[in-house]
Amino acid sequence: MLIDSSRRVAGTGEPTRTAQRLIKGPTLGPLKSYSRMWGPLLLLILWEVASQTGWLSPKLLAAPSTALTTGYRLIANGTLLPHLLASAQRAYLGLALGVALGLGLALLAGLTRLGDALIDGVVQIKRAVPTLALIPLAIIWLGIGDGMKIALIAGSVCMPVYLNTHAALKGIDLRYVELARTLGLSKTRFVRRVALPGALPGFFTGLRLAVNLSWGALVMLEQINTTQGIGYLMNRARDYGQTDVIVVCIVIYMILGLASDGLVRVLERRALRYRKVIGS
Repeated sequence: MLIDSSRRVAGTGEPTRTAQRLIKGPTLGPLKSYSRMWGPLLLLILWEVASQTGWLSPKLLAAPSTALTTGYRLIANGTLLPHLLASAQRAYLGLALGVALGLGLALLAGLTRLGDALIDGVVQIKRAVPTLALIPLAIIWLGIGDGMKIALIAGSVCMPVYLNTHAALKGIDLRYVELARTLGLSKTRFVRRVALPGALPGFFTGLRLAVNLSWGALVMLEQINTTQGIGYLMNRARDYGQTDVIVVCIVIYMILGLASDGLVRVLERRALRYRKVIGS
């Protein structure tokens, strides 16, 4: 039986079993779903072993078991929850304001020529200015309270939402525009039925980036004159050399970021279900 260069059985167009194994790689069975956890799990084991054997000093980095015990103690004595709520409030309020601002600017710039001329250039300038560079002015304008932190978070997260939504609006297929004109759709119906659904993939891409930026900006801003929040706990732990508390705070930031990203992915799958229907 003849086999062509792509390892298919001649006349059938089907790959041979050997070719299938080479393409798919080795099978992991039921462990395949958890393969991405092997690296982090191995890192935790090495970290714990290094700490228990004295290779890694607790003054430099606390062991995972110590950090776990410390986290439980902070939850049990009621210390952690108020700081967690304060950080979550800053992050989510800044995220909500930033997403609303970025989406509104993207719609104005993406759907109107005047908006594009007036808004896009200003946004591109803001994009080139790091958030750190705006902190001195923000402190002068808004003080050193939560208002300054929320405003800077909003300014950071609006960028990816604007850029991705604006690009999606500008990238709508011209065939859809011509079809809308042929059908006699009004501008309002075109925006609602064609433009906005077509921009949803770009919007959700920007939203996922915005979620990550909101927590990244919060980590930085909570180092500035805070009396409550996860960043305050980290600063106080740094002053006293409590590396176990610092590890707990880092893990909390990680969990909140991953949970927020997971929620956005769920919303994205539900909002873009039509793509699976079309693809099928």
